[in-house]
Amino acid sequence: MEEFLKALTSISGPCGHEHGVARFIVDSVKDWVDDWHVDGLGNILVTIKGKREGLKVAISAHMDEVGFIVKKIEKNGLLRFEKLGGHDDRLLLARKVVIQTKEHGPRYGVMGTLSAHMVKWDDPSKVRNHRQLYIDVGVDNAEDVQKLGIGVGDFITYETEMQAFGNHRLIGKSFDDRAGCAVLYETLKQLNRETLEGTVYGIFSVQEEVGLRGARTAAYQLEPDVSLAIDTTAVSDTPEEMMDHSLALGEGPGIKVMDFSLIASVHVRRKLEEVAQKAGIPYQLEVFPGIGTDAGEMHTSKQGVPTGVLSIPSRYAHSAVEVIDLEDLRNTQALLQAFLETPKTKKDFQFLK
Repeated sequence: MEEFLKALTSISGPCGHEHGVARFIVDSVKDWVDDWHVDGLGNILVTIKGKREGLKVAISAHMDEVGFIVKKIEKNGLLRFEKLGGHDDRLLLARKVVIQTKEHGPRYGVMGTLSAHMVKWDDPSKVRNHRQLYIDVGVDNAEDVQKLGIGVGDFITYETEMQAFGNHRLIGKSFDDRAGCAVLYETLKQLNRETLEGTVYGIFSVQEEVGLRGARTAAYQLEPDVSLAIDTTAVSDTPEEMMDHSLALGEGPGIKVMDFSLIASVHVRRKLEEVAQKAGIPYQLEVFPGIGTDAGEMHTSKQGVPTGVLSIPSRYAHSAVEVIDLEDLRNTQALLQAFLETPKTKKDFQFLK
């Protein structure tokens, strides 16, 4: 799973530009899933059919990462850009980025910043809006930018290679939500069709970071009996004053209680807790209104779907240096697989039993 995750994070794929990620995933699953297709928006929907009767369960993880898009090329060769997804402007300065051109492949750049020697003439507390910032691609005029093949509309992501560090932890970009994609991929691959009840739909969704758009169309097509999203979530275990230490790295996957997009189905949440306890998998209950996931769209699809979320704890989300714990990643995968392999009926998830 770690090697699959490393491959996924090496691909640039911000919102609306997930094509490279999608090609890699399709090439990885097409020979062993029972069915797959890519819908009009770009979601990959794969099917694993159990040999026994049972529920239709949909699991979604999003392929897109936060990024940027070239908005304007200045006469002096600097690029202006717009955001794709949510960013903290304080994190942008002096970051290495990669621009994906149409015909010339990747080109590299740096988010410009003041030299430290200039700070005495600036307001050091000022946070410049991203529209005041620029990307330096190593040339001095617009004509040379064009020679590099860079144009308006080209997409941009952080340039960070996944690395292991410390005690079983990883640094990288786009763990939100390539980590969820890796968990979903590994789980689908490990499912035993001979004992599996019902049908499992894997959704590798698009455009989650700009409004959960892919999950909306995917859930509408599938009409599952139960659904889950697999995503990362921000922990609160560092010293900043707003942190409440309610969710920590290395303490197991979060089982969602609520966020701003979803109040999780009580019955789905309790089933996840029951499965985790039975399997001896550590977990944390997550109440975090500062986040939303694909589950926010899936649970309101058509007649309504009992829905929950498994969250992979992470630090420094939506930055070039996201951090996750390998044990959390593995335990999320183990809990998802155990949940899917546990016998379930529609009655288990009825609002009124």
